[in-house]
Amino acid sequence: MNTVALSDAERTTRAWAALESVPDPEIPVVSIRDLGILRDIAIADGATLEVTITPTYSGCPAMSQIAEDIGQALDAAGLGPWRIRTTLSPAWTTDWISDAARERLREFGIAPPRQCDAAPATRPLHFVPRAARAGAPDTVACPRCGSRHTQEISRFASTACKALYRCLDCREPFDYFKPY
Repeated sequence: MNTVALSDAERTTRAWAALESVPDPEIPVVSIRDLGILRDIAIADGATLEVTITPTYSGCPAMSQIAEDIGQALDAAGLGPWRIRTTLSPAWTTDWISDAARERLREFGIAPPRQCDAAPATRPLHFVPRAARAGAPDTVACPRCGSRHTQEISRFASTACKALYRCLDCREPFDYFKPY
């Protein structure tokens, strides 16, 4: 594909489309766009496609794989030249996860996070466990049977952004995507 013939708007639109299907390497049933990791696509320096991503947390080990997958998708679509910009501000929040991704997480067996409903820049910083805060839910619904009769087994699961729970009704263990 000859990117010279594309307008900047066409090129960014095609880039969004190309990156729509790039999966999260740790949770492949959701895309980086659905998770809110993919923040922006713009033309920089007159010709370079600049893709802005925000990690789910600053030490996320999947970011190098995500950057590689983005590059492969853009190259396959013939949309070069490109570069990736990682930004930590505003900090990623689980509020950026799309409703469709929340449902796919549930279907995959991961309890999706509750909505935080506060803009990242205005959300207060708390130094107490989330469950101890006023308004925090006491229970997490089981993604398999829907029961709220669940128990936290470990604060950390297969990744640092998830906790390990078990349903006390169907007895199945499951990951809970912690809200940020």
